[in-house]
Amino acid sequence: MNPSVPSVTVAVLIADSNRMQAQLLTSALRRRSEFKISTCPIDTSSILRAVAASPAKVVVLSLNHSIDVAGQMAALRQVHLSHPAVAKVLLVESYDRLLVLNAFRCGARGIFCIDNTHFRMLCRCIQQVADGQVWANTEQLRFLLDLVSEVPTLSVLNSRGQKLLTPREEQVVALVAEGLSNRNIALELVLSEHTVKKYLFRIFDKVGISTRVELVLYAVNHGDPGRAAWLAGMKAVPDS
Repeated sequence: MNPSVPSVTVAVLIADSNRMQAQLLTSALRRRSEFKISTCPIDTSSILRAVAASPAKVVVLSLNHSIDVAGQMAALRQVHLSHPAVAKVLLVESYDRLLVLNAFRCGARGIFCIDNTHFRMLCRCIQQVADGQVWANTEQLRFLLDLVSEVPTLSVLNSRGQKLLTPREEQVVALVAEGLSNRNIALELVLSEHTVKKYLFRIFDKVGISTRVELVLYAVNHGDPGRAAWLAGMKAVPDS
């Protein structure tokens, strides 16, 4: 046996809305002995039927930016919820921060940009995600690392949709809603516990409540989650 050829064939399902592109990609991958290739349209029902008919180790979803991207991402998410053990690779022509974050949130194990990339790298990507690894380039990993290092904010609005709290108070509310203690909130925001308590008293007074439980409930019903306004180690958001 040739040691360069894997002993286990990886079943790969290609989901693509572009029939010509799917045929070209399928033909190229079928020349590789390590893969067993099948195809289907890129919609939830078609993918689920194809996986049920012929279980796949990897599903490659070729994203078509000219049609409903949200629908294609929803299909990725539904396939992930139905078959979490199946690795998913999103094949894209280009990407931005939002697309990368949404893809990984929807269950992708890899994002592969086909522009100016050698075909052998795609084969390597498929093989790696089949082996349980994650495929992402340096920029995509930076997007993910920036996300997990962010301090969340949670805008609290009144009945007229107006903000009630300062940016710093919104951060405190978001961290309370996540279940952090005053001590941990102080560590996260580089404040003293006494200062955190002062923020909480001000928040309670503005919102018209008196306990953390009431604050969490209020935040759930009136909150609007937003992007980070401040990162640990950087200049704090001023009150205004």
